[in-house]
Amino acid sequence: MSLDQLLPLIQVILVDLMLAADNAIVIGLAAASVPAALRPRVIMLGIAAAAVLRILFALVTVQLLQIVGLVLVGGLLLLWVCWKLWRELRNSSNSVETVDGEPSAQTKSLGQAVFQIIVADVSMSLDNVLAVAGIARDEPVIMVFGLVLSVALMAFAATLIARLLERYSWIAYIGLAVILQVAAFMIWEGSRELLVLARA
Repeated sequence: MSLDQLLPLIQVILVDLMLAADNAIVIGLAAASVPAALRPRVIMLGIAAAAVLRILFALVTVQLLQIVGLVLVGGLLLLWVCWKLWRELRNSSNSVETVDGEPSAQTKSLGQAVFQIIVADVSMSLDNVLAVAGIARDEPVIMVFGLVLSVALMAFAATLIARLLERYSWIAYIGLAVILQVAAFMIWEGSRELLVLARA
C-alpha cells in the first residue's frame, strides 16, 4: 500500500471512530429503553438499518453531493430525534414504577425504538458516507473498508452503551448532548451552504 493510500485510510478510520460512536449512542439509548429481552433485537435491527442506509447512500454519493440543503434537512431530522429522546428521558425519570420493590423505568415498544433509530440513521449514515467519500475520492476499496469498519464499530459500541445505560442512567444525558452537538453542526453547515447559494 502506497503512502497516497495509507493517509486516506488513516483519515477514514479516525472519521469512523467519531461518527460511528454517535450512531452507536442513538442505538444504545433506544435499546436501553426497551425491555431487556428485546435489546439484542433492537441493536441488531439498528445496526442492519445503518448498514443498509450506508450502502444505499454510498451508491448515490455523487448525486447526494449535488443536493443543496440535504445536510440541513439531516440535521433537523436529528434534532427531532434529540427532542424525542429528551422527552423519553424526562418521562422515565419522572414516572418510575415499582416492580418487586425495585424501580423500573418506563419502556417503549420494539417498533418505536427501531423507528427512532432509523430516523437518526438517515441523518448519521448520510454524514458518515459523505465524510468517507470525501476522503476516499477515487479509492473505492478504502470507501468500502470505511463503511464496513463503521458498522463493526457500531455493533460493538451500541451493545456496550446499552449495558452502561442499564447501570448508570445518567450517562444517557451525556449521549444526548453528543447527538445534539452533531445535529447543531449539521444544521450550521447546511445553513451556510444555503447562504452561500443565496449570495451567488
